[in-house]
Amino acid sequence: MGDKNENIMASYIEKITLGISKILESSPGVTEVKIEEMPPAERHTLVSWEQKSSCMLPEDLKNFYMMTNGFHMSWSVKMDDSPVQVGSMVINSISNLIHLKGSSSYSLPNSPTLADLEDDSDEEGLPEKPHFDSRNVIFELDPCDGNGKVCLVYRKHAAGQATCDPTIWFLDRALFWHFLTDTFTAYYRILLCHLGLPQWQYSFTSYGLSPVAKQWMNMYKPITFSPLQLSEEPDSFINKLDPNKIFKSKNKTPVTKKKLPGPPTGYPKNPLSSAKKSEQSGMPRK
Repeated sequence: MGDKNENIMASYIEKITLGISKILESSPGVTEVKIEEMPPAERHTLVSWEQKSSCMLPEDLKNFYMMTNGFHMSWSVKMDDSPVQVGSMVINSISNLIHLKGSSSYSLPNSPTLADLEDDSDEEGLPEKPHFDSRNVIFELDPCDGNGKVCLVYRKHAAGQATCDPTIWFLDRALFWHFLTDTFTAYYRILLCHLGLPQWQYSFTSYGLSPVAKQWMNMYKPITFSPLQLSEEPDSFINKLDPNKIFKSKNKTPVTKKKLPGPPTGYPKNPLSSAKKSEQSGMPRK
């Protein structure tokens, strides 16, 4: 009976993680790959959330909650004979899918709110950035260990009703918005492919990863596909250092010395030396 339950649990883990758990377990130095088992959310719980929030859950997120009410997977690296947690992947449960508001009823009069601090500039080719006012309804999907928030963002129609196709955005600690994906399914795949590495969401920002996050990325590269790998010059995008070329000494070009024309045949090379020799021998000088 115990073996059967273990097989069911292993099948559940492989299904919910799309096989990422096995990849992590086989990675060098990785230890303590943990997945918090959560029961499926009941349908009436989802309906109650939709009624309370006045927003319809997208079908892919609703199906996810009906399979597991949230998701939490972590893994550690053994350093100095003690495990240190590195990766963390979180999807809030339906009860923790809380509404982020721009102001509070307990704030002081005339005090600044999140709506006053947000950036109104939009980037070309990307959807309009979310707002903390009545134009959007925002829910926290992942707290990102305090490094920001991944949010489920609804837009409101002119009639005040929220759309049925929310998008996924990353809100950094400076309260700047960064677009991630159009659907929850796409975001969940990105989350798994980046293995929950620290601050991986900042790879979708213009200022990029911190030095510490870059080190972890170099050690445990995320399972991503880059179209640059299909270019005709794949090495042009890779920074390769050849120590033989870096520390190779620069050889100076030898300077060729021109030989002066010598004396004619039969004459001594140095007449002064020959004269001295003749004086020493007692021979008269000519």
